Amino acid sequence: MNNKSAKNIVIAPIAAKDANVIVKRLHYSGKVCNNSQLHLGVFMDGVLEGAMQFGPSLDKRKIQGLVKDTPWNGFIELNRMAFSERLPRNSESRALSIALRLFKKHYPHIEWIVSFADGTQSGDGTIYRASGFVLTQIKKNTSIWEIGGGGSKLYFTDIGVRTGKLQKKEVFNRMVATDTKGPGRAALINRMTVTTGKHILETGSASMKPFIDAGARPLEGFQLRYIYFLDPTARERLTVPILPFSKIEELGAGMYKGKKRQASEVGNGPDQGHSGGAAPTRTLHNSDSQGD
Repeated sequence: MNNKSAKNIVIAPIAAKDANVIVKRLHYSGKVCNNSQLHLGVFMDGVLEGAMQFGPSLDKRKIQGLVKDTPWNGFIELNRMAFSERLPRNSESRALSIALRLFKKHYPHIEWIVSFADGTQSGDGTIYRASGFVLTQIKKNTSIWEIGGGGSKLYFTDIGVRTGKLQKKEVFNRMVATDTKGPGRAALINRMTVTTGKHILETGSASMKPFIDAGARPLEGFQLRYIYFLDPTARERLTVPILPFSKIEELGAGMYKGKKRQASEVGNGPDQGHSGGAAPTRTLHNSDSQGD
């Protein structure tokens, strides 16, 4: 950590390939979101130390309905945030604040931004609460699955999948596994072809049963959905309730750096119906990185 202020960081568009490199290196998942379209780099002293990636939601039609009468291009998702520990304290909040201003200035057709906090592997969204996002959903995780952990029948090696003692786990999104038209499912099927005494068959079905039979299971934890209104009038068209931040503590959904928070550690901040957001704090860090 250096002694410089977050005011010294510079936010600028970068190429997708550069953003992907830093996200793979710094984000807790080690993965990029392939449908990201806008990539903003976070620079300190001319060195790229972080990235924010924005793009359409995987389930765009469903998410669009969260705000009534939203045009098809009227919202975007913050897919990835990844920041080096070498950035000054509060860089995440400042970088996101600058990004929001850039959207208001250069993309006036975008009315709101949605993002999800992964309360199964990373954190409960402190950075969003610090940046004026509202909380619109806390649900038990059914989206992020794991294979190769616990009672899985598979283990992974550099040359493929083998039966036997667990060596490595793999985490994947349920939507990828059930998208029969996408390349992601085919890749998963290919990597999981060996189980105890039988193979996973590609039948064209969107069922999770082949993966469950191979030992896959959803991770324990929660997924939290946050929305930021670039256009204040969009808030009036929100079709789902705004939840108080205290719900995170109430439901036991608090998480920080991949570890469950104690109830007293969850920062709820002011009521969302007024100013919204917790006091800016460092959030969601791994040993050398941060990611949402």
